[in-house]
Amino acid sequence: MTVMLAVPIMLTISCQAQAKTKSLTVWTYDSFVSEWGPGGSLAKLYKEKTGTDVTFVSKGDGGALLAALLAEGNASQADAAIGLDNNLADKALSSGLFSPLNLKNLASVDKNLLIDDKNRLIPYDYGTFAIIWDSKTSITPPKSLEDLTRPEYRKSLILMDPRTSTPGLGFLAWTEAVYKDAWQDYWTRLAPSVLAMTPGWDTGYGLFTKGEAPLVISYSTSPAYHKAYENTERYKALAFSDGHPMQVEFAGILTSSKQKKEAEKFLDFLLSPEAQAILPETQWMYPANMTVNLPDSFSVIPQGITTIKAEVKNLEKDPEIAAAILSGQK
Repeated sequence: MTVMLAVPIMLTISCQAQAKTKSLTVWTYDSFVSEWGPGGSLAKLYKEKTGTDVTFVSKGDGGALLAALLAEGNASQADAAIGLDNNLADKALSSGLFSPLNLKNLASVDKNLLIDDKNRLIPYDYGTFAIIWDSKTSITPPKSLEDLTRPEYRKSLILMDPRTSTPGLGFLAWTEAVYKDAWQDYWTRLAPSVLAMTPGWDTGYGLFTKGEAPLVISYSTSPAYHKAYENTERYKALAFSDGHPMQVEFAGILTSSKQKKEAEKFLDFLLSPEAQAILPETQWMYPANMTVNLPDSFSVIPQGITTIKAEVKNLEKDPEIAAAILSGQK
């Protein structure tokens, strides 16, 4: 009987070893993994559908995420990255860190958002940068980038650092698109209007909602959050006469990942209608999948927001110059 019992015991041990839970590590940015971000919901849903655990690791904001990826190189413990944007994409692709992808749900993604014929970076959402105004303050809302330099807006604007933050970099791209080679002069004139330049969006927008300043760089979709969760239209996206730059956010799988097939399944899931439906009221961005309907909260987004093509001319130098101007070093 002892011999007969040994067989099922050994089989049980073997089955337990085989049943070890699969897991993926995904590097991303702060707001993606915050309590109101999509990370938790996406991980839970993917676990239910596949049995695979997804661990999100925040690396700060989008710029800091790319810096961490480049610093680690092929030694990175990440399988995938979520949160690089169109201003960072060229540098990310030229690094050779990302693998080509073949995802079935790409067929439903807006083709205008695609940037790479090998699909090493795939778009999962997009939005438009805008200045958000607290309408309960006494200031008159500005109507252009130039208006922001007026004395009445002294210490009224919160920006993010273009070296570490994608909204910060987006604002820099906006000024370069409008002012061309004179963008540095614009930043010098803008400096008195800036109350703070924070490392990331989370901190900057938090200061804004605490009432530290009446204006902040964010997204035209940001008021939808306040409508959905606070039932208020107090915070308004301002339609500037300059036009507004678009941000497209991308995800990719690292060539160093030892779980490329599983990571590819996860990114395909990220583009699925089920996952994309989570993004509008957690990311507060437009879903890349064109089959997804927008929630009612998005009705507060102004119709006068027009987009312009904007990109940072010198990604290595210009963010440093901008930060130096606002810190009074130049």
